[in-house]
Amino acid sequence: MSNHPAPRRALVVIDVQNEYFEGGGLPIEYPPVESSLPKIAQAMDAARAAGTPVVVVQHHAPKGALVFQADAHNGQLHPEIAKRPHDHLVTKTFPSVFTGTDFADWIARHQIDTLSVVGYMTQNCDASTVFEAMHRGLNVEFLSDASGALPYSNAAGQVSAEEIHRVFSVVFHSNFAAVASTEAWIAALQAGQPIEKDNVLMSNRRARG
Repeated sequence: MSNHPAPRRALVVIDVQNEYFEGGGLPIEYPPVESSLPKIAQAMDAARAAGTPVVVVQHHAPKGALVFQADAHNGQLHPEIAKRPHDHLVTKTFPSVFTGTDFADWIARHQIDTLSVVGYMTQNCDASTVFEAMHRGLNVEFLSDASGALPYSNAAGQVSAEEIHRVFSVVFHSNFAAVASTEAWIAALQAGQPIEKDNVLMSNRRARG
């Protein structure tokens, strides 16, 4: 048990929209949505039971974009998310939940000091939000089995979904966010305890043996 005050958490459910599932333009591959979606739902249910606010985030692309059209099926929240209650809904047009939204004002008003991030994609909207939150002085948690990535190939190289998710998770935990399983997060939530992240120096020392 730590001596820290109980975190004032908000669960931030980022972009769990049909676009990322079968039939969408950007299917998440790792962890597979068949395993991550139930974890996201489990986290939402646990937050509700614990009286922890849930912020649902939905990405809306400009008219004419190929993905995330507000009025198209693929731009809608996945039914598992849509059917669950939330305390606040954020609609965004940039990767970070903070940019061009009322999110920062909302968390300040509710005296939130810890953001617990789930949803998609690990390397894009999750990462943008994690990095910005840390720089704004917030504690951040990343539920690695309730999030996910997809593979990329471009002029800079090629990388699998597993590599992207693993690398970002390790980098987050080294400095930006405490990375945990949904199960471990729920236990910490119920105990009113923070989850500790690592640091750059120790992360590097372990790797060097």
